[in-house]
Amino acid sequence: MDAPTVSALMVSDLAVVRGGRVVFQRLGFHIGAGELLSLEGPNGAGKTSLLRVLAGFLPAFAGRIDLTLADATHLDGDERAHVIGWLGHQDGIKSQLSVQENLAFYARLYGQRGADLHALLDQVGLMRARDLPGQYLSAGMRRRLALARLVVSARPVWLLDEPLAALDVRGKAMVGALITAHRRHGGLVIAATHEALGLDCTRLELGAS
Repeated sequence: MDAPTVSALMVSDLAVVRGGRVVFQRLGFHIGAGELLSLEGPNGAGKTSLLRVLAGFLPAFAGRIDLTLADATHLDGDERAHVIGWLGHQDGIKSQLSVQENLAFYARLYGQRGADLHALLDQVGLMRARDLPGQYLSAGMRRRLALARLVVSARPVWLLDEPLAALDVRGKAMVGALITAHRRHGGLVIAATHEALGLDCTRLELGAS
């Protein structure tokens, strides 16, 4: 199944309120196909909240989110879910299934039955662990499998919450390679991080005075 091509994501006058507290307001930015936006700032600045609002998991208090496809179609609200790939703190791994079975499940879910799962497992450094049940995976291995799930989703917009978490040096380099490949194919990436991604990107600092 071919994913639609995204042209741009524009955010205008966005405000988010959680528990009666204004997390941020009057936030605006624009990011186009092939670009990377790094969300930075201290704990509590609203990085995760912003990602969750963009994904449609949380409502915005005010403002507009406009996602435009290459054919000029505008996606709003629930329509965005079909083009967004999410990487959060919950990895979505089924403990009773092996690494390969987990990835095969998501390939079917996302309509990617023809995906080369062995090549993808090798790419994220899990080929030797492909038969290991999910319950025995280390935190870093679980993160690698979650990244493989993100790739197999074939979604053009990636929203990443701390993508380098629990990864060693090789794992962090792998994340950079995945993001670079995604951008090369016209993908759009927004990543919340406390650690520099080491990639060419636009930076947006939340919570700045």
